[in-house]
Amino acid sequence: MEEKIVYFAEHGNMNTEDTLRLAIERAKARGINKIVLASTRGDTAKLLAEKLTSTGIKMVIVPHQYGFGPGQRFPQELVKSLEKDGHIVHFGTMLFHTENLYGTTVPRIMAVLLRTFCQGMKVCVETVLMAVDGGCVVSGEMVIAVSGTGRGADTAIVVQAAASSDLSNLHITEIICKPLQTKQRAPHAVPEEYESR
Repeated sequence: MEEKIVYFAEHGNMNTEDTLRLAIERAKARGINKIVLASTRGDTAKLLAEKLTSTGIKMVIVPHQYGFGPGQRFPQELVKSLEKDGHIVHFGTMLFHTENLYGTTVPRIMAVLLRTFCQGMKVCVETVLMAVDGGCVVSGEMVIAVSGTGRGADTAIVVQAAASSDLSNLHITEIICKPLQTKQRAPHAVPEEYESR
């Protein structure tokens, strides 16, 4: 079997239109009717909602959890509008940010490992686990997960969903698109001014 993967030269918001188009195309090709979307402020959710009109594909939108930042940035008015159109907005616990609760570095290690693919891969996996944990996606269901680096979208995958308590049954079956270059810094990395030496 051969399938195309799109690699973006740079990560970020400029890839949003292409990422959403590619995600919808793959959903249609695979008969998938649900897209799990990370959206912090709602801009990407609004854009994808417009593109999904009359497709039969629904979204599970996963914003930041309450308490992650100074305030919830996903507008409540948008939640109502999206839910009216049959989409789900799920504010769940961000699983890879729970080391202060559980006193273990496992969530951070998982996040770092997934970021070796790209930031979006970490978020895609995390939001699918959250969506299943919240009852928005059924364990074993094939979904498209879409996320990004900072703002917008630049990563999309096809994934067999699973709950966080059943992680071994989550399977990434296809990478649709991702940034080509990825960069992450370890918690105690060399300062940037010394990196070129």
